[in-house]
Amino acid sequence: MLTTSTLSSRRVLLLGSGGREHALARALAASPSCGALFVAPGNPGIAAVARCVSLSALEPEAVLRFCREAAIDLVVVGPEAPLVAGLADLLNGAGVTALGPSAAAAQIEASKAHTRALCARLGIAMAPGASFDRPAAARAYAEHLGLPVVLKVDGLAAGKGVTVAHDWPHFDAALGDAMVALRFGEAGRRVVVESFVSGDELSLFALCNGTQSVVLGTARDYKHRDAGRRGPLTGGMGAVSPHPRETPALVAALKALFVDPLLAALAAEGRPYRGVLYAGLMLTAEGPRLLEYNVRFGDPECQCLVARWRGDLAAALAAAASGEPLATPTLVGHAVTVVLADPAYPDPPRDALRLDSVDTLSTHPHAALLHAGTRRDPEGGLFSRGGRVLNAVAWGERPAAARALAYETVAATGLTGLYHRRDVGADEGA
Repeated sequence: MLTTSTLSSRRVLLLGSGGREHALARALAASPSCGALFVAPGNPGIAAVARCVSLSALEPEAVLRFCREAAIDLVVVGPEAPLVAGLADLLNGAGVTALGPSAAAAQIEASKAHTRALCARLGIAMAPGASFDRPAAARAYAEHLGLPVVLKVDGLAAGKGVTVAHDWPHFDAALGDAMVALRFGEAGRRVVVESFVSGDELSLFALCNGTQSVVLGTARDYKHRDAGRRGPLTGGMGAVSPHPRETPALVAALKALFVDPLLAALAAEGRPYRGVLYAGLMLTAEGPRLLEYNVRFGDPECQCLVARWRGDLAAALAAAASGEPLATPTLVGHAVTVVLADPAYPDPPRDALRLDSVDTLSTHPHAALLHAGTRRDPEGGLFSRGGRVLNAVAWGERPAAARALAYETVAATGLTGLYHRRDVGADEGA
């Protein structure tokens, strides 16, 4: 297997098609050690910085075949589903270095019930909760906890399987959607019920090589669709980095509490973790509590982290994937990401919107408009394809400057048919 020390012109394959992958593609393409970048399937924005190939990350044998044909040195897996399905196992077993945990290690995102049991053994603080495979038992336990109460589908749900219920009709409707109607498919056959914990939500990101980890940074993710923490929970409507409460002491404490013990336990269990580890945390009055682990960069937090990154991203990711020593990354300044979404999001889109202005938009040197849910028609016209469509990202030395520039970028698109929150980066929080 090739290592970072033997490569001066690395051939990289990035898997994914969203705003996270557009941000990663830009940074990988600018990495001194990256000689060629392929993205599968990519999107119209990514096509400007990399070669997009028609390939699904959920077809592992096809991915492996392409890696051999294109002499790929490093595969960076953007979304979680291929990792849970074992893509990293297949590629690494075939001699293709892949950044991302094994299917066994990826269970920390694939099953919230699994993670709760693991954290209980390790003494990692979470809100009181339990998992259930029968609706009646879940309802009875929710009554025991009392309102407000949190309901989560156990499996993968693209960030949309969480409900914070403040009344019983809301809880019952969400429980029925998950376990009876199977709105989230097999992911909802089991659910987790937890006490609601309040505080300041923080996303912590670490890069891991199996035994060592380095913190990549912190972020605040704006999960509610509407300003002021109103509306349904989504995959994320915006982000800022660093988190307003970040200090060196806080980061060190959170790493010791939520990253180091997990990394040691997974290694001891024979499923060492190599990849990006994302700990979603709540800073409560009683101390930090784990909300969830994810096995990849967050979206849209990644867009902020990459905007602040200085250095060779391809080399850093390759070191983690190969189990080599990790250097502490350099992140500078502040970044803000504002998501422009389909008006129906998080529900399915009603109509495709024309995005012609995006192709001719010229952004500030410290800003970027990243594609997420976009597509081209046969004539080359740019259209939305639903969900989160575009990301306006900006960075600066001060939070206020980054925020102002992000919203200037939103305004410059001239797109009135897309929806965005107007309070990303404001003091009231996520």
